[in-house]
Amino acid sequence: MVDVQQRSVKADPQDELAEQLRLLQKLSGLGVRALAKDTGLSSSSLSRYLNGQIVPPWPAVIALCRLVKRDPRPLRPLWERSSNPLPAPPKASRQVHPQPRNDLPRDVADFTGREAELAAVLAAVDSHRIVAVDGMAGVGKTCLAVHAAHRLATRYPDAQLYVDLHGFTEGRPPLDPDSALRMLLGALDVPSERVPQEGLEQLAACWRSELARRRVVVVLDNAADAEQVRPLLPGAGPSVALVTSRNRLLGLEEVPPVSLDVLSPQESAELLARASGDPSGPDGRLARDPEAAAEVLRLCGHLPLALRLAAARLRHRPGWTVGILVERLAEGASEFDTAFAMSVRQLDRAQARLFRLLGLLPGASFDEYVAAALADISLRSARAMLEDLLDAHLVQQPTPGRYRLHDLVHQHARRSTAEQDSPAERERALGRVLDYYVHAAAAADAAMPFLSAGRPASAGRPPAELPRFTDKNAAFSWLVAEYGNLIGVFETAAATGADAHVCELPRFLRAYFARRCGTTHLNVLFERSLVAAERLGDPLQLAEAHSDLGFARYNAGRMAEAAAAYEAAGLLVSQAGDRRAEAELAMRRGYLSWDEGHVEEPLELFRLAGSLYEAAGSVTGAAHAAAAEAWAMLQLGHREEAAQRAREVLDIPHTDPAWPPTLTARITLGVAIAHEEPDEATEHLRQALELAREDGHLNNQAWCLNCLGVALRQMGRYEEALASHREAFALLDELFEEHWKIRFLNGYGETCRLAGLPEEALRLHREALELAPRLGYRYEEALAHEGIAVVLEETDPAAAAQHRAARQAVLKELG
Repeated sequence: MVDVQQRSVKADPQDELAEQLRLLQKLSGLGVRALAKDTGLSSSSLSRYLNGQIVPPWPAVIALCRLVKRDPRPLRPLWERSSNPLPAPPKASRQVHPQPRNDLPRDVADFTGREAELAAVLAAVDSHRIVAVDGMAGVGKTCLAVHAAHRLATRYPDAQLYVDLHGFTEGRPPLDPDSALRMLLGALDVPSERVPQEGLEQLAACWRSELARRRVVVVLDNAADAEQVRPLLPGAGPSVALVTSRNRLLGLEEVPPVSLDVLSPQESAELLARASGDPSGPDGRLARDPEAAAEVLRLCGHLPLALRLAAARLRHRPGWTVGILVERLAEGASEFDTAFAMSVRQLDRAQARLFRLLGLLPGASFDEYVAAALADISLRSARAMLEDLLDAHLVQQPTPGRYRLHDLVHQHARRSTAEQDSPAERERALGRVLDYYVHAAAAADAAMPFLSAGRPASAGRPPAELPRFTDKNAAFSWLVAEYGNLIGVFETAAATGADAHVCELPRFLRAYFARRCGTTHLNVLFERSLVAAERLGDPLQLAEAHSDLGFARYNAGRMAEAAAAYEAAGLLVSQAGDRRAEAELAMRRGYLSWDEGHVEEPLELFRLAGSLYEAAGSVTGAAHAAAAEAWAMLQLGHREEAAQRAREVLDIPHTDPAWPPTLTARITLGVAIAHEEPDEATEHLRQALELAREDGHLNNQAWCLNCLGVALRQMGRYEEALASHREAFALLDELFEEHWKIRFLNGYGETCRLAGLPEEALRLHREALELAPRLGYRYEEALAHEGIAVVLEETDPAAAAQHRAARQAVLKELG
């Protein structure tokens, strides 16, 4: 690695960092475009990193170092000195997870033995920060890893994370590293704007970067192999990982292994006594019949899982002797089936049926609501039965209100339902699960009005009981907890031909993806939804599928594909006769039309959307359309009309102070009246910024800050305007969706010019000119030409004239 520490510290750390990055480029022997391609970076961004114009995000530094096989850690202090020369933007005033995240399953109260193995795990963590625990099924790998993680929690206070990789879960494939990384980054509350949209290497680099500046302990449970787990391991920094697998992870040569065998006879006897609640001393049942107790240990194979199952029966049957327990255990075929069959035989008919059906669940953990839907029973009955299954050690409770099945138990339940329940009953049960998740997701979506789909679910039948979401934060917490299950349900629906569910479920996940996973996965889901809608042949479903795919394409900056999808939707939506769907499509086409450079058409589309929403009886939809109409008026220079329309939106009575249409209305009003009413304008823009921060959406925060910069510039408060733009671009530099920058570059450039910074203005307009044609933002291309022409007017009039001619050509092309 380039030796940073031996170099003298320069006055500007950003210049020094750029010099180090140029040395890395030299080592690679590649030009900028080739280097950008091999590292997954954009060539324009990479060029600015190498020239010292902006500081790259840490994952970009890692990508450059890895390409030339250099350790990035020595560059970290220099990168930190170079980053964020301005104060960090304020955090959102209210977070979904105000406390550090703790996902660890509950530590077992009867943890027994394993002193040497626990010491080895903790020593490996101290020396290598990573340890891999391996051993046969049921031997207690997860129990040991979770126990160790609880012991380490105080040393790693920033988060304690757990993810089941499902390496050996019957009926579902292992969790792919891409999905696991997105779940882990979401657990750390990393905004979607900082999560790379494509590329496992970029995702892994982002994960390592986040861990490098926190003290986190993460349990990676049930890994299939080294390839699955390698991208999930921490890199530089203090964070630690505990991995479990049934296989020895030989591919992780640098990770020390701790292998588990069955418990010793003494440890087995101690666990059986503690788990069964048997009193110590000669009066205990085990002590009174030591030969029978030894036979229990033998029949359970000294496996902790089997021992706990057997102990649960003894604990809940005070009239049993140990001899009776031996008789029941002896009816099984193996140490696993012995314990499982004996435990299941103690269940009543309804409990046994629920247990069997739990083997059909496509997700990992579950709650009482989905259990009730699965078995078609009341919530109260489901809660009581789950408690009984918990007492019998047939289900586990990793956190309050959530349950899971050990892999071996899941396998037994799945086999049992295949043997005892008819195919028709299994199909109906799985159908009820699919129905539950679509309707529960719709309820969560309805509690998050900013991106709400605006209509209830129609797939399947609604369950008898759904979770109640008191506000958008409660809904979002549910989506975070259930995300893995929702994706599993989507895959199950696709595999079983439940096309209506495949069509609808992604529509209710847009709010989650907007704040956590960005646009890549959402595009994939909507692509598959469209295929399902084509099979269904319903005009409305097909129209909405095209529209939703267009929306996902638009948010990913894929403008031409968005236009094609909207055109396909337009041919169908009038045939369907649904006013709300027509209104939503008109709004979406208005946004796209504006970004493509059209001026009058967006205003017409927003007005059309408003009238359609009113006809459909949607007050919120009509307000959204009116706010968008006011924004379009402002862009056309109609300040008074824009201000009046924005005030009309703000005057609509509503109980929610964070009602989504007010964000656009306050931004529009603030910019529109900046000349005449500077104090009121500033107040509206700051209130809009607070709304965006409270919502936790970086894109909208950047929009508010840039518009505040424009308004302050119009008031002649150039230094404050520059500070606002810089704060916005500090946020935008965290985004991996480059198309967001093009919306703000020209406005920032104009502020720089008027503030007496012509070189900076020129750089920003040229950056806009490079991005705009590639991304399809033709109007911004025209503005960039005009901005460059204004800057060059005095120093290079010939070049200024060329840019003005180019601007006219673009505008003529746009009509």
